[in-house]
Amino acid sequence: MHVVYILFSIKFDRYYVGLSSDFGERLKTHNSGRVTSTKAFKPWELFHLEEFETRIEARTREKYLKSAAGRKWRKNNLGM
Repeated sequence: MHVVYILFSIKFDRYYVGLSSDFGERLKTHNSGRVTSTKAFKPWELFHLEEFETRIEARTREKYLKSAAGRKWRKNNLGM
């Protein structure tokens, strides 16, 4: 099982989209400062999560959510 997740930093009003097969461990790495792109904006909390059977499906969804069309979808459907 693979997940695509959206994290939110309340302190910095910032979102991050990612992919993982072990979300609990991945969230810990984000909040411990071991991820270069997110360490300056910690702490992070889960905002949205989607599950997929394959990594390919999850990666396709992650890429979409990071695109301009995906950002528009996030705004319209998730209130971001």
